[in-house]
Amino acid sequence: MKLSELWLLYEADKRILGFSPYTLKAYSLQLKVLIREVGNLNIEEISLTLLKEYLARQSESLKPSSLAHRVRFIRSLFRFAFEEGHMTRNPALKLKEPKMDKRIPKFLIEEDIIHLKINCISRREHALLDFFYCTGCRVGEVHRLNIEDINWENCSAVVNGKGSKQREVYFTTECKIWLKRYVKDRSDSCKALFVTESLPTRRMSISTIRYELKQLAARSKVNANVYPHRFRHTYACHLLDNGAPLEFIQGMLGHDKASTTQIYAQLRGERRRELYRRYF
Repeated sequence: MKLSELWLLYEADKRILGFSPYTLKAYSLQLKVLIREVGNLNIEEISLTLLKEYLARQSESLKPSSLAHRVRFIRSLFRFAFEEGHMTRNPALKLKEPKMDKRIPKFLIEEDIIHLKINCISRREHALLDFFYCTGCRVGEVHRLNIEDINWENCSAVVNGKGSKQREVYFTTECKIWLKRYVKDRSDSCKALFVTESLPTRRMSISTIRYELKQLAARSKVNANVYPHRFRHTYACHLLDNGAPLEFIQGMLGHDKASTTQIYAQLRGERRRELYRRYF
């Protein structure tokens, strides 16, 4: 069996397990790079030495975080091949991820949020900003959200997270007001919560959401780099500042592993330093 043939089986398996199209697209690109570098080999020809040599070449041009993604994909691919009986051994079993410095998530301070809010020029923009800030949702979760997913009475929404896992998120009364104003203004029949202004029957794409937030930041003259995931970090920081335990934050963010949320424990001290640098 060739690497390209293994990919077809692997991709089908991950689709069944509910992996997102974006994840599978990223994995597909990883496989193309692997085949380009080592060839479309028979999978039994793949050895640990060959994989290490490939990754060593990749490390010359990749950041440790990007190289780690490559390692995780390779381990996943060959674990699948071995467990499904397509290989008699797993050549990637002993591959290890590169050591990485622990990065403290970047967040927005309250002053930045205020500047963004007062510079919104449409109800959709205000609703989008408030929803990101109040819920800590991933950009893909906001992109997939439908009007019917909103519980107006409870100020909550059911979002579809990674691996098609659902969770309930909550938003403030202020956010509810902006969402209702935005939805009431619309005359389209699109089920999506956020739609494009030029074509209201079309759901806002992830790239459009990112672009809109960048434009809002530029208009607000906010120096910080504004992007959807930064609101997620800001949300976690806000919860920490108000004394929320990490276990609660883990559930609100939809993290499977406590270790993923643990990095936010460093935010409290970093936030104090950021405020000191800004105001002293």
